[in-house]
Amino acid sequence: MRTGFLLLLAALSAPAAEFVQAVEFPYQQFPRHLWERELVWLKNVGIGTVAFSIPADAPPGDPRSDLPGLLRLLRGLGLRAWILQAPRGRLAGLEPQLASHGGPIAFVEGGGLGAPPAPAPIVRLSAADPYALSRSRVAFANARGSLLWQDVEDTPLRKGVVSLSGQERPGAAVLRRDAALLRHWSAILPHLRVQRRLPGKAQALQLYGPGRASASAISVFNPDAAPARFDLQAFDPRTRRPVAIPGVEAPPGETLWLPVNVPLASGGLCQDCTAFAPPNRIVYATAELHTVEYENGILAFEFFAPSAGEIVVQLSRKPSGPFLAAGHPAEFTWDEATSTARLPVPRAKTPPFRVRVGLAIEPPESAAFFNDPGRLIIGRANLVSTSYSSEDLAGRSRLLLPPGFAAKALPKSALEIDYEITPPSSAAHGEFVHVALEADGVRLGRARLQVLRPASIRILEAQEELPVNPPRLSIDSGAGRNLRVSIRNNSSSIQNYALEASGEGLTFLPPRQEVSVGARAEREMSLRVFAEDRSAALRRATLRLSGAAEVTQPVCVAAFPKNQAMAYSLDLDGDGVPDWTLENQRVRAAFSGADGRWLEFVWKDSGVNFLPEAGALPMAGRPQFQASHRDNQAVVEIGSSRGRRTLRLAAGDGPLIWEQDGPPPFQGLEPATKDGVSFGWEKTSPGRTEFFLRAPLIE
Repeated sequence: MRTGFLLLLAALSAPAAEFVQAVEFPYQQFPRHLWERELVWLKNVGIGTVAFSIPADAPPGDPRSDLPGLLRLLRGLGLRAWILQAPRGRLAGLEPQLASHGGPIAFVEGGGLGAPPAPAPIVRLSAADPYALSRSRVAFANARGSLLWQDVEDTPLRKGVVSLSGQERPGAAVLRRDAALLRHWSAILPHLRVQRRLPGKAQALQLYGPGRASASAISVFNPDAAPARFDLQAFDPRTRRPVAIPGVEAPPGETLWLPVNVPLASGGLCQDCTAFAPPNRIVYATAELHTVEYENGILAFEFFAPSAGEIVVQLSRKPSGPFLAAGHPAEFTWDEATSTARLPVPRAKTPPFRVRVGLAIEPPESAAFFNDPGRLIIGRANLVSTSYSSEDLAGRSRLLLPPGFAAKALPKSALEIDYEITPPSSAAHGEFVHVALEADGVRLGRARLQVLRPASIRILEAQEELPVNPPRLSIDSGAGRNLRVSIRNNSSSIQNYALEASGEGLTFLPPRQEVSVGARAEREMSLRVFAEDRSAALRRATLRLSGAAEVTQPVCVAAFPKNQAMAYSLDLDGDGVPDWTLENQRVRAAFSGADGRWLEFVWKDSGVNFLPEAGALPMAGRPQFQASHRDNQAVVEIGSSRGRRTLRLAAGDGPLIWEQDGPPPFQGLEPATKDGVSFGWEKTSPGRTEFFLRAPLIE
């Protein structure tokens, strides 16, 4: 009996493994030029681990096979790598990239490289699952293991909750919310080893640890189709007695994660609450609590609050106030007998339903603040102002920066210091970084700053569902086309630029324009592009921004006469293999150079693609392409070991003619109508099908 007790005691006292939340990133199927943007987005929403499999081999010349480049990006962003699968030969030489050597690789399934596998059990969950929230909370309630999100990013063959153009679909909100919740709860979860079903009508499960100082959480699920209100009878680990939690409101189908007995000083949710005594704690909250911060005497809480709630905090003394809820002054209740403050949490009216409340605990003896810190521009010394409560504090303070960032102090007055902060040239565009002011080992003020390039250029007519690098646009080689070029100034002051456009066989009017763009603003410029002859050709052009910033934007221009169609090759999906496009003034059809798959059938006026996200009708074997122009039609012939296809497109409203041996190519296609445009087909002979996009006639 004694031996069994000692084994149990040892198990309870053993260090708990971290709960890992990761996103699977299929880098070998994702356009290389979008890697940095997507990884920055994952970091900004709170994901710290990126999982991926390494293929056995990669096609030569495929930019998406750049594994060293991926690891450099992860390392620069401070993200961890989790290798799911990899042939033994592909792991050779990756040992210096292990986390134990300062690299990004933290987990390797199967024990390769001597790195540990991710904590088990591993729960794989599609971000596109309509029940992703409730299923993810079941994984949290297990309090151990790893949650691996899949189907987050689009690939050319599969739809995710974030499109290739960066647009977030509804499922992304669940990922954002869980990432915000686990930013601090992930370190607490493995210690919550005891589970207890709560009595009553609610489907509620409480998790807590073995000690009185253990944090606790309640997972509450409302399965009904109507809002519900619950009164919970929970267990308070501090007092070892029941605690009543009244008035928990849950929207239909919602799952809430509620804190119980979370210590402020060492509870894990607050990184800067060391000034609080051990008895100070969050007794409970009836809204989902994500973050706790303490700065300059202000204790702040951030909630997910689609319904109103409250938080009860036990403190050593009555707070000095004031209390702010969602930015507005509010009243709080102080119970002298229990030394608890009861703070209302207002309902957030719009997604993502984030609410922040702040309570002044006591007037701080010393305080330091960032004054409108703004943003940091890569390659420049950015002025960030700070202020202090005393001259002595200003002299003792220092600025804490991320690795690689440099700063120069410029004292402004006895109570003010300006800093010139310079991000490294390798900093990622769009990344948020944290800076802080510290004195005597205590952090006094914090700021979250976004790092941005000085300026950017967008051609508004070249925006597509599948972002092409470089972007493309089509013009009538006789009449030309008007272009709208958007210039974004990311600096905090007005900037002056010169925009120049040039291209082989192309004329831009005007070829050069000077423009001023306001601080943190975007300005649209107009120009016209002409082809210098009426031949059909894919031409290369360059837009160049100079002056306050140097930006170069290549662009591909498909120029062809109005009464013609055109065939040309361009790498659309970033795999290093040229794809083929048939295009006229009304429609565009694209085919993969890797497997002949039909990638796009686009009505150009609206930019809508009528094919499935994964495309349709791939061919067996590596295809060979040949393009020509016959009988006023653009023609692409695709041959492989299993057959041959001939695709024809004429000018105007004519169909895409598809000729091949064997059955007509209908597999995976469905007639559809979008934005008033109809997609369908007609079989005109055993080996010939005509695909069409038709818009209604306007009288």
